[in-house]
Amino acid sequence: MKNTLSLKQNHDFKRLYYKGGCVKSDILVIYYRKNSLKCSRLGITVGKKLGGAVKRNRVKRLIRESYRLSEAEMLCGYDIVIVARSRAAEVDFHTVSRVMRRLFKKAGLLPDAKNETDKQ
Repeated sequence: MKNTLSLKQNHDFKRLYYKGGCVKSDILVIYYRKNSLKCSRLGITVGKKLGGAVKRNRVKRLIRESYRLSEAEMLCGYDIVIVARSRAAEVDFHTVSRVMRRLFKKAGLLPDAKNETDKQ
């Protein structure tokens, strides 16, 4: 992930939970907020209810790879936290990727292709 740093501090996560925007689906929840940096920061949260360490790490890998593939098109300068719900352990990569792109568009983090073609 070239233009993205890791979000690691607990106070950064809490700030997003309480003051950031939120979009939800049945497998993912995305919290986002504009930051004052030139790059975005990403945090991934997978709770113990999802399963053992192997399942949790698999879900984190799926989310990280889906984000990496969408990163080039995304707007810069946002803090993003992606929370995996318990149903995320049952789905495949393509489902995670499709849901994540839909949520990014809904949040306004991913430009809408339809609007860009209308402007040209």
